[in-house]
Amino acid sequence: MTSLLKTGLWLGAWRHHARFQRATECPELAQAAVLQALLARNAGTAFGRAHGFARIAGPAEYARRVPMRDFEGFRPWVERTVAGEARVLTAEAPTMFATTSGTTGQPKLIPVTPTWAAQMAGLMRLWMFGVLRDHPDCFDHDALTLVSPAVEGRTPAGLPVGALSGAAYQRIPWLVRRHYAMPYAVHLIRDPDTRYFVAMRLALARSVSVIGTPNATSLIRLAETAAARSEALIRAVHDGTLGVAPPELSPGSEVSPAEAIRALRVRLRPERARARALARVAETHGALVPRHCWPELRLVACWLGGTAGIHARRLADHYGEVPLRDLGLIASEGRMTIPLEDASAAGVLAVHAGFYEFVPEDRIEDRTPPVLLAHELLDGHRYYVILSGDNGLYRYDINDIVQVQGFHRRTPRLAFVRKGRDMVSITGEKLHLNQIQAAVREAEDETRLPVWQFRLIPDVEACCYDLLIEPHGSPVDDPVGRAFLCAFDRALARLNVEYAAKRASRRLGPPRLHAMRPGWSERRCRADFERGTREVQYKWAVIRLEWDEASRAEVERRMELPAPSAAERYSMMIPA
Repeated sequence: MTSLLKTGLWLGAWRHHARFQRATECPELAQAAVLQALLARNAGTAFGRAHGFARIAGPAEYARRVPMRDFEGFRPWVERTVAGEARVLTAEAPTMFATTSGTTGQPKLIPVTPTWAAQMAGLMRLWMFGVLRDHPDCFDHDALTLVSPAVEGRTPAGLPVGALSGAAYQRIPWLVRRHYAMPYAVHLIRDPDTRYFVAMRLALARSVSVIGTPNATSLIRLAETAAARSEALIRAVHDGTLGVAPPELSPGSEVSPAEAIRALRVRLRPERARARALARVAETHGALVPRHCWPELRLVACWLGGTAGIHARRLADHYGEVPLRDLGLIASEGRMTIPLEDASAAGVLAVHAGFYEFVPEDRIEDRTPPVLLAHELLDGHRYYVILSGDNGLYRYDINDIVQVQGFHRRTPRLAFVRKGRDMVSITGEKLHLNQIQAAVREAEDETRLPVWQFRLIPDVEACCYDLLIEPHGSPVDDPVGRAFLCAFDRALARLNVEYAAKRASRRLGPPRLHAMRPGWSERRCRADFERGTREVQYKWAVIRLEWDEASRAEVERRMELPAPSAAERYSMMIPA
């Protein structure tokens, strides 16, 4: 990128940086000001009137008047907004709805208002400020980013429904976007294999100095695509072709197929010298390897916390020993932290841009759990995050567990640890207990295989789930077991849009079935009782984060699914 462009990025972020630093000096005052302004802006909304926003004097009264809710508690309010009713959750009318998987089969639709979108953009500029300060040469060449489509459907009132990352990508100034390794149209390609191929086809023709996307599994898939299809990629770069037939776009896209093809073809020209350089890489190393194709690479930005951090450790094999910078605690519901250093999942809480409350991890199930503010957190302790913001979510339980890892001035640095109660995730799919139970019941109905008890365990290293079932009756043979596993997999894809996308793109592998010996669950229960668990309070753990050795010894039969065909993976993708 040009010096002029980098100077523009620096200056654009400076005012956000100055405000952020002032806020971190006194987080209690910053948070009180954020809450007061948020309540004043939205006091006249239906939600604000129902909860007495105009009469709330501070955080303690806010906590008394407004109960904590997950998205299902907000769904009736959001549905009124989606239907076109004005001033339900926010005084500002939303311009779109960000979508992500809900705890039921219905996706969550998060209102996006102009004020909230501007806040999120400001936090992104603040993150870039820190990156430019520490890695001034990382924008010397092109940037490779991966986002989701901004428009995947529309509400009855005509507002777009899609990914905030795609919407933010489209709002980036042209001067910046021209330094992106691929156009937005690539992100609209429906078939995952084709999308990854086209992304690498265009990116390999450029010099790339910075890469950014939340999930490291996406970057691993890019590298695997380069290795598996090296010859086709080199030929396409040499000939100036796309290397594949004109791709089909995701349903609901705001870009027509003709416009998308034109945007892709603008980037296509014969690059014979570049193709020869890529061919030398493939000949020397046996395949195209990103770290050798892009010696200019200076930074990879992705999540480093939770299970995502385990995948991030695998990036060096493909991209070399380049610095890794966490993108921060980000969800469709908002950006909450700003990482200021490499190789750490911790980021400084954005106390100037949203209001945050915290519940100690071990107290979340209390009838009235204690609620702490940002300046009351203790180093090394873990908490659930409760957030409030200009997207209309007030005291929203996002079900994320974070750990305090030191402080920046007087503001806590938070690192994502894992999803909270009744939820598990390997690469961002966020499976909820309700979805797992429903998928098992659907598989039972489809195969007529009765299940006495079951458990789901993530295998983070293998990027797949182990489903343990104890059949009720006769042992499970291979044909019935595989049919059960197929039905379970299909049901999860239908119930969870992010699981469907991860499975279709092969960032998440097919689940594995473990048929357990008769009486397995009863023996595990008794072992828990012997360790002191009270029988009247006992709750079978459907989700466990790792295997226990006693259960490993109880596996009677293990079954896996063959790799799905392209058509089968394509069918997993559920239109918005």
